[in-house]
Amino acid sequence: MALTPTKQIPLGFVAPNFTLPDTVSGKTMSLEQLKADKATVVMFICNHCPYVKHVNEALVALANDYMPKGVSFVAISSNDAEAYPADGPEQMKTEAARLGYPFPYLYDETQEVAKAYTAECTPDFNIFDGNLRCVYRGQLDGSRPGSNVPVTGKDMRQALDAILAGKPVSTSQTPSVGCNIKWKG
Repeated sequence: MALTPTKQIPLGFVAPNFTLPDTVSGKTMSLEQLKADKATVVMFICNHCPYVKHVNEALVALANDYMPKGVSFVAISSNDAEAYPADGPEQMKTEAARLGYPFPYLYDETQEVAKAYTAECTPDFNIFDGNLRCVYRGQLDGSRPGSNVPVTGKDMRQALDAILAGKPVSTSQTPSVGCNIKWKG
């Protein structure tokens, strides 16, 4: 496991479109179907990463708090499931059910979506406004496994609250860190 930060790229990029299978519902879903008029959160996560495991309950709470306010959440796993079987579609479905994910958990088998989003780590978070322009690309909060800092979702909550209040999101953003995405071959 290599500790990897979110690659900082200029904010304002438009969310790349995708169509991927949802391991929970079995349906194929697109960004066009999943986006929200107010904000859309695109998260690159996986099952086995200790950094994702550390924040999973907070991700569920965050989604449950903000989905009723018109924010859409989408989780995507792009890891090589052949080399990391715990991140395969069946295991994703099981993990989503166990944790009560209120959002789709999509499988990016070709890894093209992760590449299009310049995703580098799990977890990797992007928040897009109603025009699908990236306004936040950073950490959930300052907690890390073993840090004794409580997981609150503070940084993402502040960004979402700003969007919902019609205010600009602060451009002072701390990158997320976690395991590197497990690229094929």
